[in-house]
Amino acid sequence: MIKNQKNYNFFLTEELPKPEAHLIQSANAANGAANLGYSTILIYPTQGIQAINPFNLLRPFQPRKVPENLIKYYNLQDKLKVATLPMPWPIDYYKNKFTNSNTITTKYYFPFHILATTKLVHAWNWNFVKAAIKNGIPAIYEHHHHEDKKFEPEIVNHPLFQVAVTVADTVRESMIEHGMPPEKLIKLHNGYNKSFIIRQPQKAVIWREKLLKNNQKYLVVYAGALQKFKGIDILIDVASQMPHVQFVCAGGKLHEVEHYQLLAKEKQVNNILFLGYILHDELASLLQAADVLAHPHCSGKAATFTSPMKLFDYLASGNPIVATEISSLTEFKNTQAIAAWCEPDNPHKFAEALQWVLENYPRQVDGYPEIIEFVKQFSWENRAEKIISYVDESLRPSMITTDN
Repeated sequence: MIKNQKNYNFFLTEELPKPEAHLIQSANAANGAANLGYSTILIYPTQGIQAINPFNLLRPFQPRKVPENLIKYYNLQDKLKVATLPMPWPIDYYKNKFTNSNTITTKYYFPFHILATTKLVHAWNWNFVKAAIKNGIPAIYEHHHHEDKKFEPEIVNHPLFQVAVTVADTVRESMIEHGMPPEKLIKLHNGYNKSFIIRQPQKAVIWREKLLKNNQKYLVVYAGALQKFKGIDILIDVASQMPHVQFVCAGGKLHEVEHYQLLAKEKQVNNILFLGYILHDELASLLQAADVLAHPHCSGKAATFTSPMKLFDYLASGNPIVATEISSLTEFKNTQAIAAWCEPDNPHKFAEALQWVLENYPRQVDGYPEIIEFVKQFSWENRAEKIISYVDESLRPSMITTDN
C-alpha cells in the first residue's frame, strides 16, 4: 500500500493517445520521471463515455495504471500512473473561456481534487504553471516553440517557479527576450525510450522480409511527422534516384499518409512506402531493421527550433544516420552520432550521402556499438534527473515507497 505520497504531476491539454510529436515527448518525459522512482502521474482530459459517468464526475481524479493502449502506443513502462479528467458536453464544444477544458482543469479539478496530493507540477501549458504557483505548488514549465508572448514577472520570478525547459538555443533566446529569467531557463535535448535500445533481431528480420521486394538489398527508414518542412517531399525525390533501395516512412496522420502516397504515385516513385503511425512497441524493431536511417529537413524557420526527437530513437537502434545540416543538429557534427551530413533542400546531395553510407557502413545486426554508447547519455531518465536537479531539494516529489 502506498504511504501518503505527494506526486509529480504532469499536465497535458489533449486526450491520449495521439501520434503528435509533442504528445510523444510529453508522455516519455513523464515516463522517464516515473522510471527514476518518483511518484509520477500523467494527467490529461477525456471525453466520450468516461466523461459522462456520474461516479467519474464526483471523483474525477483517480490515478491508475497505464492502460495497455498507451503502453503500446508510446512504449511506456509500468511505474507511471495516469489520471483522466472527464470533460462532458459542452466542454470544448463551444469555444469560450467558461467551457474550455483548460479552465475547468485549472479552476476546478486542480484546486479541489488534485492539489492535496500534488508536490510538483510539470506542464507545457502556461496556464497550468500559473495555476500551480497561485495554489502554492512548485512548477516546471516546458516550452519548445517561438511564441510572441510576455512571461508575467510575478510568475517567473516567484520562488515556486523552479525552472523552464526548452530544446533549442534559438527558443531559449526568444524566451529570455520575452521575460524569462536566464538563470531559470535550461536547454535540454529530448531523449530515447529505453526500450529502443533493447535488441530485437528476430523482429528486425521479419520487417526486412516484409518490406524488401524485387531483389532489393537495402532498406532506408524515416520515422516521424509527414510534413513538407520535415523533408518528406525531398525524400520522395531521393527515392526516385535510388530504385535499388526500399524507402519506408513510419508516422503521420491518415490524411498525410494518403497525400504522400498519391504524390509518390504521381511522380511514379514505386520504392517508397508510407506505413502510417507505428505503435512504439513495434517501431524499435523497424529502426533496427534499417540499413540507414534518414533525417531530412528543409531550411526555413522550423529548422531553427525543431526538436530532433526521432534522432535519439534512431541512435538507440545503433544504425547509421544521414542528416540534413540544420541548426538544432549542428552540435552533433563533431561526434559519432551522424554517419553523413548534407545541405538542406537538395535531394541529389541527400541521395549521394545515402549511397556513401550504404557503401561504407555495412549492416550490423547488433548495431554499431559506438553509436549505441553515444546515445546512452540521452535517455529520458537522464533528462528527467537533470530537470529535477534544478528543483529545490525540499520541493522535490516523493519517491515511490510501499509497506512490506
